[in-house]
Amino acid sequence: MEYEVLVQLKAEVLDPEGRAIHETLKTHGISAINSVTVAKRYVVSISKDVPAPESIVQDVASRYLANPVSETFTIKRLHA
Repeated sequence: MEYEVLVQLKAEVLDPEGRAIHETLKTHGISAINSVTVAKRYVVSISKDVPAPESIVQDVASRYLANPVSETFTIKRLHA
């Protein structure tokens, strides 16, 4: 089974990389974009025979992939 873990900064945390990309787009004449948010995407593959695979992915994401002080994460199942 595969799960996607999307990690991004909390809304109250400044995103300098996203802001730089947004400003660069504006200098290239692309003014329709209101903002850009940078995120990290992890694809986690886990054995089908593991009990409670989503809880394992949840644990890995919360302990190792995302910084709870500044980041949030979402988990989505991709493939069975």
